[in-house]
Amino acid sequence: MLRAYRWALAILPFLVFVVASSGDRSSNFQNCVSACYGDHCHPQTTLSLALRLTHWTCTDDCKYQCMHMLTDIAIREGSTIHQYYGKWPFWRLFGMQEPASVAFSLWNMYYHIQGWRKLRSRMPSYHPMRSYYLTWVILSINAWFWSAVFHTRDLPNTEKLDYFSAALVILYALYHTVLRLFNLYPARSCESGRTQRTPVHLLWSSICIIAYLTHVTYLSILPRFDYTYNMTFNLAVGLTHNLLWLLYSFPVSLPLIRRFPFKSKTYRPPYASKAAAFIALTTVATALELFDFPPWGRIIDAHALWHLSTAPIAKFWYDFVIQDSLDDGWREPKS
Repeated sequence: MLRAYRWALAILPFLVFVVASSGDRSSNFQNCVSACYGDHCHPQTTLSLALRLTHWTCTDDCKYQCMHMLTDIAIREGSTIHQYYGKWPFWRLFGMQEPASVAFSLWNMYYHIQGWRKLRSRMPSYHPMRSYYLTWVILSINAWFWSAVFHTRDLPNTEKLDYFSAALVILYALYHTVLRLFNLYPARSCESGRTQRTPVHLLWSSICIIAYLTHVTYLSILPRFDYTYNMTFNLAVGLTHNLLWLLYSFPVSLPLIRRFPFKSKTYRPPYASKAAAFIALTTVATALELFDFPPWGRIIDAHALWHLSTAPIAKFWYDFVIQDSLDDGWREPKS
């Protein structure tokens, strides 16, 4: 769930990719890159092993060197620090363009791996949502992996893998949230022991599959990636997901949903407010994206801080999901 709201607003800063940034448009930068290319980029030029492994070219390295040279001048003169190709100037590390965001992406991935272990060991094997939650964890681990790859090297393929993996996590979060909150998950037949899926469940599954395939196909066939549409899609899905979980937290006086199959609408577990707390924490963390600023020490910017803040919130969410799965409302009362 955390990744859902996270990606809804995360792509806002990347809208600047649609056009060039002020730094790379400047004549000083363009002249510097041209001079660097002429002086250093020859057939016999060899980059370090780390740069070759992370697919840097000599031209890329020239752009990196010129970007930092001009940033050094801007800092000395107290003038404006510019973005280049939609990104702030970061010091690279072993070929990684944004090492802090890489590290924090991997930290998030670690918390989801821990979440996988918790769900496997503590969620009852008979729970109807178990397989859906475990699938979501796998998708989240995959998404954070590609986030780390994308922040290592921003290339067309790594960008799409990052965005498409994130969109899948968001949409799947909405998918299983609808199943969970409206009790649409498959039920096991007492007579045959087989899992039965209702027509509504099959329809909802089909809608989500078609929506994702259409989303990916549309963004793949365009000559230029449509960042505005991508942002709108993720924002709409993510906000819908969060609003649904707010229903879970509503007071007893507003029984809009039946939270558990074997409890009445008026039953509200004592931990229900945790869902609202999760949404509030995620919103505050995501707000860091709105305070874009030049990176501290050319290492940590608002985007990296946002990655840093989301990791512990993931632990909070898994604790809530496990607590919800152990509620008595899932157990059929004995006659």
